[in-house]
Amino acid sequence: MEREFMEFDVVIVGAGPAGLSAAIRLRQLAADNDQDLMVCVVEKGSEVGAHILSGAVFEPTALNELIPDWQEKNAPLLTKVSEDNIYLFRGQDKSIKIPNFFAPKTMHNNGNYIVSLGNVCRWLAEQAEALGVEIFPGFAASEVLYHEDGSVKGIATGDMGIGRDGEKKDSYMPGMELHAKYTLFAEGCRGHLGKELIAKYKLDEGKDPQHYGIGIKELWKVPAEQHKQGLVVHTAGWPLKESGSAGGGFMYHIEDNQVVVGLITDLSYSNPHVSPFDEFQRYKHQSVIKQYLEGGERISYGARAITKGGLQSQPKMSFPGGLLIGDDAGTLNFAKIKGSHTAMKSGMIAAETVMAAITNERANDDLTEYAENYKSSWAWKELHTQRNFGPAQHKWGNLLGSAYAFIDLNIFNGKLPWTFRDPEPDFAQLKQASECKKINYPKPDGKLSFDKLSSVFVSNTNHEEDQPVHLQLKDPSIPIEVNLEKYDEPAQRYCPAGVYEVVRDDDGNNPKFVINAQNCVHCKTCDIKDPSQNINWVTPEGTGGPNYPNM
Repeated sequence: MEREFMEFDVVIVGAGPAGLSAAIRLRQLAADNDQDLMVCVVEKGSEVGAHILSGAVFEPTALNELIPDWQEKNAPLLTKVSEDNIYLFRGQDKSIKIPNFFAPKTMHNNGNYIVSLGNVCRWLAEQAEALGVEIFPGFAASEVLYHEDGSVKGIATGDMGIGRDGEKKDSYMPGMELHAKYTLFAEGCRGHLGKELIAKYKLDEGKDPQHYGIGIKELWKVPAEQHKQGLVVHTAGWPLKESGSAGGGFMYHIEDNQVVVGLITDLSYSNPHVSPFDEFQRYKHQSVIKQYLEGGERISYGARAITKGGLQSQPKMSFPGGLLIGDDAGTLNFAKIKGSHTAMKSGMIAAETVMAAITNERANDDLTEYAENYKSSWAWKELHTQRNFGPAQHKWGNLLGSAYAFIDLNIFNGKLPWTFRDPEPDFAQLKQASECKKINYPKPDGKLSFDKLSSVFVSNTNHEEDQPVHLQLKDPSIPIEVNLEKYDEPAQRYCPAGVYEVVRDDDGNNPKFVINAQNCVHCKTCDIKDPSQNINWVTPEGTGGPNYPNM
């Protein structure tokens, strides 16, 4: 059965902040120039926002530019930050509150909002559709299509109705080809097509490797007397400090007596016994956090990798026939722990660059001018000013790294004449298990802390079970013969959804590596942290994965 195809001017992969902002800006520019530009967005989630996970404290800079009357159009920015606290946790019951004056100014949130980024994206999708953008949720872009000259032709959505054995089922439907003059890839962190394009066109040549963290988040309903709408709390130190790992936690009080709480673990950690999920469960027992959650109810759970390498790790963003935008290109500002505004701006600049090219009757060429357009924007200047924050954290840890950031940003405004490099990839930083202290995590109490399977349940994750496993092993022998031997197979612990297990027979022998792909919340951590780089995350059937409400 041949695949059908549809022609568009621009195809956008991913209905996140970057992709939707690009789509909206394209249609705005087309209307300004009295042109009928055909723009489509494909989104692998069951609906727009289903796979969107972020803290999120939202800086409205880009939104003010894109849709100046967003308040009149009822954008879901409902809670303005009213109080901004930073703590250094020294233990489960010990903490130091950092005076705001001593915090890097990037951590100040005056004028920002606490939002559900999923709901913001749902609203952006409504604005895009009102402008004539076609949005196709539930269709996963599984393949990049190329012209004979090597330029990108578009994408193909995944086939539906393929069994685990690779055979077509009665429900088989071939994917659809979407052809375009230019294709924008806005898949978010560690996009699987973005990874392919970076390798094919050597877009990361001369760049530091990208660096990542895994963010794990829960949404809670708490007693009214424990709720402080607008309160923002950021933390460093315990519990990650105990294993020598870096990262930090957050708690944001949104509307309706709801609180979001989460922990970001840098994936540069070296002890293979570390479990980011279990570190997060411990985190909620810290007295500063516990006081707000106790007696509350957990509503939802999710996890997602974030890019944090900054400018030094950003690949070349253009290639023949397309662009990488948003976190597919690593535009997150780790110094602010924010990326929505920079992702949106990267998409808006992409739209302006593409529109100018199409107006000049160009197609499928390398939009090299995008780099200059991006470099002249406030987004690039912001990332350049704060370029040393992440490497300083890796080099000296959270406390000394933040002290450096205070000097660099608050005193010198990011103008110190050097740029730190961070050349070792995260996966290469694991030490062998025999060199590291084992960690005995406490059992969850079912009140503040929980196990992985009950957490996956409240993420509303679902996959069609009879489909090919979307977590592919390049060499099936490596998990047992290499990773188990050297690292006690860390996939058992770095995965926050219980996807990977090592099971043994009744005598404790004959270890076997098991992949429970139906549990996958699409965080991409395995693709990033596997020490042998043996796991390749590819997209499952469309609509599969989590379904995050209000996350």
